[in-house]
Amino acid sequence: MKENKYLRGFVLGVSCCLLGVVVMLFAMGNAGVLDVSKMLGNTSTEREELKQEIAQKIEVLEKYIDQYYLDEIDDEKMADEIYKGVIAGLGDDYAAYYTEEEYIEIMEKTNGTYCGIGAYISSDASTGVVTIVNPMKNSPAEKAGVKAGDIIYAVDDEEVTGMEISKVQALVKGEEGSKVKLTIIRDNEQMELTVTRAEIEEDTVSYQMLGEDIGYIQVSSFEQVTPKQFEKAIKQLEKKGEKALIIDLRNNGGGLLDSAVEMLDTMLPEGVVVYSMDKSGEKQNYYAEDDDCFEKPVAILVNENSASASEVFCGAMQDEEAAVLVGTQTFGKGIVQGIFALSDGSAVKMTTAKYYTPKGRDIHGTGLTPDVEVALEDKTEEISDGGIKVDNQTKAAYDYLSDEIE
Repeated sequence: MKENKYLRGFVLGVSCCLLGVVVMLFAMGNAGVLDVSKMLGNTSTEREELKQEIAQKIEVLEKYIDQYYLDEIDDEKMADEIYKGVIAGLGDDYAAYYTEEEYIEIMEKTNGTYCGIGAYISSDASTGVVTIVNPMKNSPAEKAGVKAGDIIYAVDDEEVTGMEISKVQALVKGEEGSKVKLTIIRDNEQMELTVTRAEIEEDTVSYQMLGEDIGYIQVSSFEQVTPKQFEKAIKQLEKKGEKALIIDLRNNGGGLLDSAVEMLDTMLPEGVVVYSMDKSGEKQNYYAEDDDCFEKPVAILVNENSASASEVFCGAMQDEEAAVLVGTQTFGKGIVQGIFALSDGSAVKMTTAKYYTPKGRDIHGTGLTPDVEVALEDKTEEISDGGIKVDNQTKAAYDYLSDEIE
């Protein structure tokens, strides 16, 4: 049997180092719900024994791999899976280990800005075909002639069919002002389009007037760019004469806690808008910092997919009687995750605290109950003026606010 001595030393070293890192992280109380004493025992002797057991087990596994595994071993992939396995062992549904590439992508998502072509793309799991879902409005992709439904065959002459979607996304991103060549298939015809990359700001907020008096703002997620976009939407609707406001947080799975707090600062007077408690019982308050607030009637649309930062926003508005919730019970994610960057560019995410509404409500696992409960129906209704058609939940919010401003 030919032994991969490099791999053995690599894997054993990784396993021991990882255990050391885990012990350090949790002993410092950085985050998490794991009891280290239960995982590794109460004494240093028990910990060392467990480390040795793991190392011996990995050595046995490696011998089987060396003797029977058919293909070549990807050492880097194996290492990443070990790291992912350690975090998965926490049993925390929201914990994750991110490779350097994954972490960069996550940070771009939360920032809400990146340099690229400005198009949403997807990959078919069965065929590997990469398709343009939709180019963003006024984006470099749209200006270059990219259309929804276009198949991306190659990026700078590198075929992308079957490639992981994150790698395709990495290929189309680049420095602002640089060019990327897309080989596109449209209506069974192949063409080449050159796109000049630019800084892209994701649109997380959209808005419009519903009739003459009621404004409507939809927030898709809470990213770094969202508070600025939200404030702009409010100002634009006020210019159009809004007397009341619908905020649509349906299917908004959350995002950044700080962004939700910043938006609450726009809506509520000075005071605590949410607080969190960590594993040591330490309390952290988050504040609206001034007395400026939105004083018109507000209805917030919610459903079973309104979660996390959405529930922070809704919980504070409901507690302070600054809005009514309309729709169905929210998801019930009342916990906070922290992301910790590691020295090699990778990162770990884990649950670090539980949050509570200003009045001390713990909504984790239960969610928020709407003030006006309305199940979504598969039909649209016309509002009283303007001829605009909306779903029945939006109509219920509209009717409630219409009564409030009469």
